[in-house]
Amino acid sequence: MTNGVAERQPGALLVLAQDCGLSAGASLLAVLLVRWLSEPIPGFTRMVLVWLGLSLAASLLGMLVSGSHKVVRRWATVSSSARLLGAVAIKEAVMALAVLLHLVPMPSAALAVVAVLTDTMITTLLLLYIRFAARVFSRSEVNRVKEEAARKNALVVGTSDDSVQLAASLEDEYNVVGFITEDPALAGSVIRDTVVYHCAGQDDLSALEWRLGGIDCVCFPRISTPPPSHSSRSESTTYEGDGSGVNSAPKADSAPVSDGMSGAGQLLKRAFDIVLSALLLILFSPLAAICAIAIKAEDGDPVLFRQERIGKDGRPFHILKFRSMRKDAEADGEPQLYAGDSDPRLTRVGAFLRKHHLDELPQLWNVLRGDMSFIGYRPERQCYIDEIMRQNPRYRYLYQIRPGVTSYATLYNGYTDTLEKMLTRLDLDLYYLRNHSLLFDAQVLGLTFLSIVSGKKF
Repeated sequence: MTNGVAERQPGALLVLAQDCGLSAGASLLAVLLVRWLSEPIPGFTRMVLVWLGLSLAASLLGMLVSGSHKVVRRWATVSSSARLLGAVAIKEAVMALAVLLHLVPMPSAALAVVAVLTDTMITTLLLLYIRFAARVFSRSEVNRVKEEAARKNALVVGTSDDSVQLAASLEDEYNVVGFITEDPALAGSVIRDTVVYHCAGQDDLSALEWRLGGIDCVCFPRISTPPPSHSSRSESTTYEGDGSGVNSAPKADSAPVSDGMSGAGQLLKRAFDIVLSALLLILFSPLAAICAIAIKAEDGDPVLFRQERIGKDGRPFHILKFRSMRKDAEADGEPQLYAGDSDPRLTRVGAFLRKHHLDELPQLWNVLRGDMSFIGYRPERQCYIDEIMRQNPRYRYLYQIRPGVTSYATLYNGYTDTLEKMLTRLDLDLYYLRNHSLLFDAQVLGLTFLSIVSGKKF
């Protein structure tokens, strides 16, 4: 139960089908590795088909015997993990026996061992990871993430034991996003997984507000004397856009160049975007051509949909998508949000493209150009940004980073078709801004891939 509402659990047959499919995918990767390591194998296609057939049969046997699909909750628990490992052990024992009996014509004994070991490793990782992802996207976890992102942000003055105790006492109500000190030698150190920032005056505090996506209050331990550059009150100091008054508003030209990720991290992220987008544009070009032909055959030109969005530094750019709606989708000139699968403006081809996220393929060009990144925040139209800013001016902090093809907010908030969802998405985007790193980006990218593979809608 979560907040009084029972979480819907997948049926046993659905879990069984999902696990068998992942297991067969792992087996395919294993046999492709064998092909890559060996000379050309006569009858390789037949070998692959036999290997995959055995994999499906062995996986089904292992899961039925272990009962791994019958665990009510599909996510990772000690019980479900033990059953999964049992299912994998049975599967791999059958596969090894098939290799020993020469039912699968492997090129050599060494490559046969490689195939079975690789199959075991990838199958185990895939099955356990999908359980982990199911926990990540469970209703209780989604609610927890949204609640955490919606909390107000607090900075704690000082690094003494009293400051640390104050930070601990605030955690139930606030996101303690950092400690601040006038001692530059302490800058960059970490206390209780929280970074210490150098802050010698109001300008530093204003810059830090941009870096952290907004600050709701600065808290002083009672026995400490506040630094002379700050208010002498023992209360919080608030900033423009917080809905609680104005104390100091950072100037637009005082925003820091750095968004918190190191210069090397930013270079690596951009290099990753360029290389991966170029490779995917080449790899998916046949699929993109098929999508374009299907759109043109059903509803004529244009195949591509272009729309102005606002990106890094507040600059407009044209986002590219495969057109999924009728040409007159906004004939009256009024912006209209996508209403989901039942939206009457969808074409038949467009509905299929949206369902499988294929309409987003042209955005690889936006990534290659530098308009977007793979991971960021979803770019919005100016008219909707204006509505969001009237409720929460902190949207402006997002302009420090490139918008993304996918985002942390997309994973937990889905498609935003109301202003309320847009504001929730902003909370999650600001959480990403405060915490983003190469590791965080890799996590979001992996979870996005897993969501698409598992058919999760967003």
